[in-house]
Amino acid sequence: TYGFYKVYSEIYNRAAEIIPLKDDLSIDYNDYFNIDKTIVIANPNAPTGMVLKIEDIEKILQCNRNNLIVIDEAYVDFGSVSSVCLIEKYDNLVVVGTFSKSRSLAGARIGYAVSSKDVIDDLKKIKFSFNPYSLNRATLAAASASISDRLYFEECISKIISTREKFKLKLKEMGYLQTDSKANFVFIKHPYLSGGDVYERLRDNGVLVRHFGKERISDYLRITIGSEEDMEVVTRELSKLVDDRGSL
Repeated sequence: TYGFYKVYSEIYNRAAEIIPLKDDLSIDYNDYFNIDKTIVIANPNAPTGMVLKIEDIEKILQCNRNNLIVIDEAYVDFGSVSSVCLIEKYDNLVVVGTFSKSRSLAGARIGYAVSSKDVIDDLKKIKFSFNPYSLNRATLAAASASISDRLYFEECISKIISTREKFKLKLKEMGYLQTDSKANFVFIKHPYLSGGDVYERLRDNGVLVRHFGKERISDYLRITIGSEEDMEVVTRELSKLVDDRGSL
């Protein structure tokens, strides 16, 4: 999952337990029952892009009523359903989001949290104790303008989703395996090609993707969805690798 969860835990001297994904890289919600700890789940997941259903999130909430459940929805606008609808029912739920992905404001560093009044009041106390000026007027104005222009936002999201789904079909035709990503990226591997080799060949041909190199996902690549023209270039290079796989 998102690597900074563990980093922040270490910064604040808190032990972090990483719960492994299932063999198909999906989350088993049963693993989160009665944990008696704060739980943080990226939904959609990073880097797999896979989604945990709302009803499964609710089951986790029901089994952990005395602990905070944080759902990180950085990629939710690209095809998932927000957990915000559960907040009135569960006062231990915190939904966090960002303007860096679907709102295209990564440089502004704008984030937010939605929760019950008591939790938000506590978060404000913590925030004001060490970082009261995390947002300035310029970033607030940018966020407000982004929210106001709903039409542009929906057009951008629609283009990314459409391009992603077309790209996923082409990947399947070329024999690449992939998770069912609902984010602005895909997570892929080829059954006969090394992830590291594919990464290097793409890089040498001017295509930059993400290769994590971790044991369970060492053959996977995360490819961000760009414009239609961008993805045509990526498709062409991935197709060449399949055709030339004997030389890899």
